Amino acid sequence: MDTELTPCFLVAAPSLACPFFNHTVVLLVDHRDDGSLGFVINRPSELRLGEILTQIGIPTIDEVPTNDLVMMGGPVAPETGWLVFDPVEGDLPDDGVLHVHDRLAVSANPEMLERIARGDGPPAHLMMLGYAGWGPGQLDHEIREGSWIVVDLDPSLVFDLPADERWIAALAKLGIDPARVVGTSVAEA
Repeated sequence: MDTELTPCFLVAAPSLACPFFNHTVVLLVDHRDDGSLGFVINRPSELRLGEILTQIGIPTIDEVPTNDLVMMGGPVAPETGWLVFDPVEGDLPDDGVLHVHDRLAVSANPEMLERIARGDGPPAHLMMLGYAGWGPGQLDHEIREGSWIVVDLDPSLVFDLPADERWIAALAKLGIDPARVVGTSVAEA
């Protein structure tokens, strides 16, 4: 197992036919012997942040934009909510916050949503429902078989691009144009 893998992006190979993960970009935040954890950053749901806040009883102030699409973070535990955010802005709690990179953190702490609803949370954020998870050795096997392409982490891909542009942009970081990929698997080096 490559424990030095995280943090990174896992970009679905153009040949990956899995209905949920086809053309996805996963922010991989934890990779250990007992499994791996990540969040799909480019699969929008039909829900808006304001709807989630209303459902869980968190009031918002009028100045807070609540029209942001909520992402489907993965097929595991889709009833759970997670926040991927830029921790640089503001005074944020350390409780329940996983710092992934100097510009990326993840939390399931409801206080983070309350802060966003009040207008004093991190302005750069993505709300996720569920997560992507792999059992022991599963992700390493999928990478070896060519299902995933590992790309260096770049927070601008998460916060500065529309969701529908993230997959092609992540592949472009490696000089890959999916329209020019021939075949169904990645050759082993």
